[in-house]
Amino acid sequence: MKVRDLMSKTAISCQPETNLAVAGALMWENNCGALPVVSQQGKVTGILTDRDMCIALATRNQQSSQLTAADVATKQTAVCNPLDDVHSALKTMRKARVRRLPVVDGEGLLEGILSMDDIVLQAKKANGKQAPEVSYADVVEALQAIYQDHRKTE
Repeated sequence: MKVRDLMSKTAISCQPETNLAVAGALMWENNCGALPVVSQQGKVTGILTDRDMCIALATRNQQSSQLTAADVATKQTAVCNPLDDVHSALKTMRKARVRRLPVVDGEGLLEGILSMDDIVLQAKKANGKQAPEVSYADVVEALQAIYQDHRKTE
């Protein structure tokens, strides 16, 4: 199964100069917890999560309208390609310990987003006859790696 078979093809995104008030409104209106940050050319330059926003607003003495996506977004963003196998995307999620991957083409242009939600909804129970394309075990293994307490591994 390919990433393109599971990904959300319409990814809501923001630009580096988007302030957190606007980014928060985008997340609220579109029921999402992450926004790929894209350049004027449409290339993914980072990802802004609801957690990034919450931590930034809780630890800085600034209003949401004064902070931008560029100020708080994760800059080194793990991504995948629509033609990647879903197991490759799961491996990337495990390694980067993230639940969402921007999906980009060969030029780095945003094409969609793949979330653990997308994968979980396609997972099937192994029945012993034929292994499902994405099994419950695949999902649990990825989630365990993602949720592992990094403080215990340092």
